[in-house]
Formats: sequence, C-alpha cells, structure tokens
Amino acid sequence: MVKVRPVIVITPQLPGRPGLCTVVPISSVEPVPMQPYHHKMDPGSLTPKMQATECWAKCDMLYTVGLNRLDRIRERKPDGKRIYMTTTATADDMTAIEVAILNGLGLRKYLK
Repeated sequence: MVKVRPVIVITPQLPGRPGLCTVVPISSVEPVPMQPYHHKMDPGSLTPKMQATECWAKCDMLYTVGLNRLDRIRERKPDGKRIYMTTTATADDMTAIEVAILNGLGLRKYLK
C-alpha cells in the first residue's frame, strides 16, 4: 500500500520506541475472499464521511510508522470549511481487530 489511507493506531507509546506506532490500514475495498485477518468495521468506529461506505481493517498488513507520518482525516463541513477528524474505535471492533491481527500473523492457534 503506497497511497494515503486511514488507519487504526493499535499501539500506545512504548518505551524505547519514541515517535513510533503500529497501525492497521483501513480499506473501502471488500476483501475477496474474506479471510480471518480481515475485519468489517462498525460504522460507529469511523468518521462521518467514512460511515457512508463499508470499510475493512486489513489486519494482515501491519505497519510500524513514525507518528510524524500520521495526519488526521480531513473532511468538510456543509459550509465548506475543513475539519480534521479523529475517532475512537469501538471496544468490539478493537477486540475483533486483535483476533484478526493474531490470525494475520499466524499466532491465533497458539493462544488458549
């Protein structure tokens, strides 16, 4: 993936990793075939504009990036002014994303 896209930040600031975070990319392209490492996002976890389209977390495509490479999602108000959005994923989406990440890394089978 080389284009600008929305992501979910899945790591907090960790000791020894200043300025880095791990992200899961979000895509509006439905995965075919659907795999255990894909998760269809709840619209409640998305910005208002993104809620108009079904979105999937592609949990097999983790990236570690510098915080300086992240930007908030830019949307427009009805009056044309720009607003910058951040949202918080629902607890259910985050739990499902955790499972999908483990599936994408081939680690789910080792957990009890």
